Parts: sequence; structure tokens; C-alpha cells
Amino acid sequence: MSQFHSSPLDDGHAEQHRAALVYVTEAFAEAILAGIESKSFAHAALSAALRELVAAHGEEKVAAYVAGLPTRLRAGEFSMSAKH
Repeated sequence: MSQFHSSPLDDGHAEQHRAALVYVTEAFAEAILAGIESKSFAHAALSAALRELVAAHGEEKVAAYVAGLPTRLRAGEFSMSAKH
């Protein structure tokens, strides 16, 4: 089992994370152009991502990672605009 990074920026993975994010952003744009609602695509993308993470790292490691998401969400880490 490969090591699970709590952040994509750990161990020099920042460049790979940025490149992957470009692909995901393009997929979102293509889905919207095809008439798929962005929130439907987001839910599907999140499900697919969690499946991939579980396959690579197992349920327990992914559950521990996901448990830290509320704090990161509230801190605005995933917000596209500045937090009020």
C-alpha cells in the first residue's frame, strides 16, 4: 500500500496536484457544456475520488483523512472566494 499524504503538498507533490487539478477543472467545464449540473458532477467526482483513495489506501486511512475535512472547509481551504 502506498503512503497516504494528508495534503497534496506533502513530499513535493504540489506540481502533480496542480496538474491534476487542471484536468479536473477541464472535466467540470466539459460536463457543464454537456448539460450536466455542476453540483451533480461535483458529487460524482467526489464519489469517484473517494473510491480511488480507498482502493489505494484503505477505508481507515481515508476515513481519518476525511475526518479532518470539516476544519479545512471551515477555514476556507476549498473556497473560491475570500472568506467573510
